[in-house]
Amino acid sequence: MNGTAKRKDLMVVNMGPHHPSMHGVLRLIVTLDGEDVIDCEPLLGYLHRGMEKIAENRTIIQYLPYVTRWDYLATMFTEAITVNGPEQLGNIQVPQRASYIRVIMLELSRIASHLLWLGPFMADIGAQTPFFYIFRERELIYDLFEAATGMRMMHNFFRIGGVAADLPHGWIDKCLDFCDYFLTGVGEYQKLITRNPIFLERVEGIGIVSGKEVINWGLSGPMLRASGIQWDLRKVENYECYREFDWDVQWQKEGDSLARYLVRMGEMVESIKIIQQALEGIPGGPYENLEIRYFDREKEPEWNDFEYRFISKKPSPTFELPKQELYVRVEAPKGELGIFLIGDQNGFPWRWKIRPPGFINLQILPQLVKRMKLADIMTILGSIDIIMGEVDR
Repeated sequence: MNGTAKRKDLMVVNMGPHHPSMHGVLRLIVTLDGEDVIDCEPLLGYLHRGMEKIAENRTIIQYLPYVTRWDYLATMFTEAITVNGPEQLGNIQVPQRASYIRVIMLELSRIASHLLWLGPFMADIGAQTPFFYIFRERELIYDLFEAATGMRMMHNFFRIGGVAADLPHGWIDKCLDFCDYFLTGVGEYQKLITRNPIFLERVEGIGIVSGKEVINWGLSGPMLRASGIQWDLRKVENYECYREFDWDVQWQKEGDSLARYLVRMGEMVESIKIIQQALEGIPGGPYENLEIRYFDREKEPEWNDFEYRFISKKPSPTFELPKQELYVRVEAPKGELGIFLIGDQNGFPWRWKIRPPGFINLQILPQLVKRMKLADIMTILGSIDIIMGEVDR
């Protein structure tokens, strides 16, 4: 804590870790002079589960169910990054149909994440209605996920070399119907929120970050694009098959909480454009690279021997990660989600370092809230969009 807190007339307040606006178990030690914020110190680690160390003792297939617990509102992205690394290390081709299915799932997941950012963000600054509206659309997305993967939140759907299952019969039509419906829903939100004078009073000019500061702090995602920098890894890295679709990077130049709101609203519309193009142009063919199933496969177990009876009738596909190091990244809803991976001629990774966007974006919070009012802390924290599962890992 800074020396200023020793003055008699200052008050030190704990916000969280159980505060309803904290979006998880984040604790802020805030030094106040009346309503003015003098200092703010975030305390992390309440949700630390040792995800990186667990990865070093699991094969990729065994580790896949764990990764959905990082950012549990955008689980498809954590799965995507987990399989993209080994695919690049092993030079594994993903069939075109599988790549299209992945893009559809990723963009649906992006919309679900942005919706669950929008509702609580509006509730934090005093608007209750959108909080109930967003669950209406989000429920439809979860219905689509449940139909395709069997799970609403923790999908465990991506596999090395493809996806776990093909899209069920009728799913594409159902998803196209959702896209048409959702565009009317976004129009409703914009009518309700974007020009609302009370909303504008709360967010305009609050938490301004300049383009230079954004780069110096290493921020990414909507935080970066709201400060005038047109950087989106879907355009830069061209992973999966994003280059085949026509869409625009959403950006604003003001760098305040309103700009971050506008970027995310625009991204939801762009995601719908990508999904519609992918659904209409989805090719036929396999949904998984079946060669992967034969990597380092032990000899087939003999009939009725020990392995056949007690271990597995169908051994889990596993392969050795080559002795290389690699950094892979995807454009998650909150920013750049990356993994630094070191293989060691082993089924387990030697090192698995996660670069979570929320953790990096949260660094700038103390600087943004200084000399602001106490009520602005929730506006600024909400506009950053963090999820403590990936911040603490």
